[in-house]
Amino acid sequence: MGWGNTITRRLKVFSMALLIYFDYKAVQKRVQWVSTTKKSATWTKTHERNARRVLNLMIELEGLWVKMGQYLSTRADVLPEPYINVLKQLQDSLPPRPLEEVRGTIEKELGKPMSDVFADFVLDPLATASIAQVHRATLADGREVVVKIQHDGIKEIILEDLKNAKSLIEWIAWAEPQYNFNPMIDEWCKEAPKELDFNHEAENTRTVSRNLSHKTDCGSGSISSAVHVLIPEVIQSTDKVLILEYMDGIRLNDNDSLEAYGVDKQKLVEEITRAYAHQIYIDGFFNGDPHPGNFLVSKEPPHKPILLDFGLTKRISKSMTQALAKMFLSCAEGDHVALLSAFAEMGLKLRVDMPQQAMDIATVFFRQSTTASEAKNIKALSDQRERNVKALQEKMKLNKKEVQKFNPVDAFPGDAIIFMRVLNLLRGLSASLNVKIVYLDIMRPFAESTLLGSLTHGQIPNSQWIYDSPANSDVESKLRNYLLELGSDKILGIQVCAYKDGKVIIDTAAGMLGKYDPRPVQPDSLFPVFSVTKGITAGMVHWLVNEGKLKYEETVANIWPNFGTNTKELIKVHHLLNHTSGLHNALGDVVKSDPMLVCDWEETLNQIAKCTPETEPGSAQIYHYLSFGWLCGGVIEHASGKKFQEVLEEAIVRPLHIEGELYIGIPPGVESRLAALTVDTEELQKLSGIRAGPGVPPELLNNVAQMASGVPVLFNTLNVRRAIIPAANGHCSARALARYYAALATGGSIPPPHSADSKPPLGSHVHTPKFPTAPLKKKKGTGKKKCVSSTGNLQDVSNSDKNGYSQLRTSDADDEAAAAGSGSRIFSSDKILDAFMGVGEYESMVHPNGKFGLGFRRYSNASGTLRFFGHSGMGGSTGFCDVENNFAMAVMVNKMSLGSVTRGVVRLVLEELGLPVPDEFSTSGEKGPDMVLNLAPPEQQS
Repeated sequence: MGWGNTITRRLKVFSMALLIYFDYKAVQKRVQWVSTTKKSATWTKTHERNARRVLNLMIELEGLWVKMGQYLSTRADVLPEPYINVLKQLQDSLPPRPLEEVRGTIEKELGKPMSDVFADFVLDPLATASIAQVHRATLADGREVVVKIQHDGIKEIILEDLKNAKSLIEWIAWAEPQYNFNPMIDEWCKEAPKELDFNHEAENTRTVSRNLSHKTDCGSGSISSAVHVLIPEVIQSTDKVLILEYMDGIRLNDNDSLEAYGVDKQKLVEEITRAYAHQIYIDGFFNGDPHPGNFLVSKEPPHKPILLDFGLTKRISKSMTQALAKMFLSCAEGDHVALLSAFAEMGLKLRVDMPQQAMDIATVFFRQSTTASEAKNIKALSDQRERNVKALQEKMKLNKKEVQKFNPVDAFPGDAIIFMRVLNLLRGLSASLNVKIVYLDIMRPFAESTLLGSLTHGQIPNSQWIYDSPANSDVESKLRNYLLELGSDKILGIQVCAYKDGKVIIDTAAGMLGKYDPRPVQPDSLFPVFSVTKGITAGMVHWLVNEGKLKYEETVANIWPNFGTNTKELIKVHHLLNHTSGLHNALGDVVKSDPMLVCDWEETLNQIAKCTPETEPGSAQIYHYLSFGWLCGGVIEHASGKKFQEVLEEAIVRPLHIEGELYIGIPPGVESRLAALTVDTEELQKLSGIRAGPGVPPELLNNVAQMASGVPVLFNTLNVRRAIIPAANGHCSARALARYYAALATGGSIPPPHSADSKPPLGSHVHTPKFPTAPLKKKKGTGKKKCVSSTGNLQDVSNSDKNGYSQLRTSDADDEAAAAGSGSRIFSSDKILDAFMGVGEYESMVHPNGKFGLGFRRYSNASGTLRFFGHSGMGGSTGFCDVENNFAMAVMVNKMSLGSVTRGVVRLVLEELGLPVPDEFSTSGEKGPDMVLNLAPPEQQS
């Protein structure tokens, strides 16, 4: 291919691109002044005109441009219909190459005359494509075959076309920054040349055939590799000639024949999708070019798809396969944490912290396909894109011009590009055949199989399931054996930590971070703990009382003026702590109708200040299941004059040196350590046999099954995890919570440093991750900078964010000095333990025979003596302490249940230590006393 031809091809490509670009720009200006009807007709004509230009140029240039046109012709879900109708012609054969050229290539490659190889060779080709043409033939031994012969000189043309395509894409990205396809063309430049080696294609064909013929156990135990597809046998290959078994089939664009043979197009595309799911998720080896020309349908029932052309076949690593599976399943579950984890494992880096938009974009790839007639899909995608751009603009404080030039993706892995290209081609295939495919249903078993692997079947090696750390005591060794006995059927992920006499005796982590996140739980992993958070919030209120900022007998309205409306003037601080304010169901109906209201801290405080109590203050103890947090949170902020998060850090986190492992509403930057929730469906069924114990709002129990199944979906989203919900949104490690209760058990004495064997050391994380300065731009007078985090997330940096996190932190030395300066106690009052449990001089502030002291659930031993306090949460996580024996314990779980695992763990530890067992964890509580919602087992209810 001489320089003259090279320059000519380049000029033709760029002159056509400019012509089309200016045509669209001109029409864009012109249609602003016409009616809607005329506007639509004008755009249709413009699309048709430019589609014909593109088609003519692609046919003239052949090579790579034909392949690109074939790809575009399958995108009926996103391209305007005129383009699909015109470019469809490229799926048919191109003009054939001369027989002399074909003969010369065959004889040169095979090293013998054609007559020695073939008994018969059909001169008219079956098809002529961009790289090669295919002839039907009969071998000398009588076998029916097809012969694929590479076009003479096509290699040089393809390589030149790739350069031109790369230059064109770069120009488009410069002219219209929002259309930056550079990552895609870069990957194509790397992969496309592989199609030019037919030995490579032959080996790929054999490999895919072997893979799809093996039976594969897929997740639920069903055998999935009854993937019913046909792949031709490879007879012989060279660099430029490939001889394959002949299979008689119908082309996918031959709709009349498909109808005549009674082919079920829905099942056909579903089977093709299953075959690709198997290739991607099970084998990690898949054909990257599934356009309609690469499929036939067998004429004999059950009309299996025939897979052809494995030149562009991609092998991906096991880690990438798992990351792609995690991305798919996190989209299916709406799990932001797993999605961001998948992105990180794939090597996809984001410049901006917008998890909801990341989920929206990722979910687009796995959405249900639409038929070609449903053009509204294009508008829906366009509308979604506009919403995401607007959110980006608001987040980054960018103007229109700046947001067009800002690319939120810092790095996009090539393997993921080929994967997404395959999904797009499959989507186009279903659109062109006018069928709908539910990808989530078809691909889920394959993704689950590869992601979970041995974790869902068989015995997992102990070294992989229990986090590798030395046992602190004999009781910890026995506990670990007990956890292994329970196994992954009852436990997904778990942490257990216990202090005795200020010393760590248990610090165990086991299992994995989520149902679709097989990373191991570590001691510093953060678990969502729901009502366990109430015990932390209560501790903050007591701290303010201890500091002289607040009094238990003080009316809330005196501290929080807006609260004193709708007969709430007599409600006192101790009524809130003791669940006797009468506001047990405050905001229940509002949150039910608008669950995302919980993410708006200020608005929720305003709403709760307007609520009306249902009972007289102090008259009845009814569990404040959700309102407790906002009621106490409002008091904390108004009494302290500080943000809720600042008080939490000052009162608890820094003095106990548990930075980075106890939050109520997480900051950006800790996502990689988050455990994801799931539900123990078997235990959930037991709820039908449980009635509310005294003091449980009926509204809560009526919705408990629905709520329990819906909670993981809601609380696995980052926008909810980042919200301040001080009754239900704690994130902590067991070692941080156990240390908190170890301090409370002694009336506030700070325990000695946590065990040195616990890695990473407790307190080694920065509580609010720092973001290195890397300004995007400067704006006079804003006093703000845009900074990129160590994880690639771009953040606004100011004195504090909307949740009260200080983004410009003092140095570590300052933090240590502050912690040291706080003294060896977090409470100075010698009566603080009585206040926690509501005994002694505080007995009049609690409801007689109630389950709660001032903010804490108080437990009795077998003799009925009050000696324990703490707080459990929905799903099974708990933290508590035994004052008399100076013992504290925390258990974190991410498989939500009625608490049977937690009760078993607590009983084993306490019985081994010879300590009494609190009634909540006793054998009589198998059905779930206060572990979930103050519920009592049916046999104990009258």
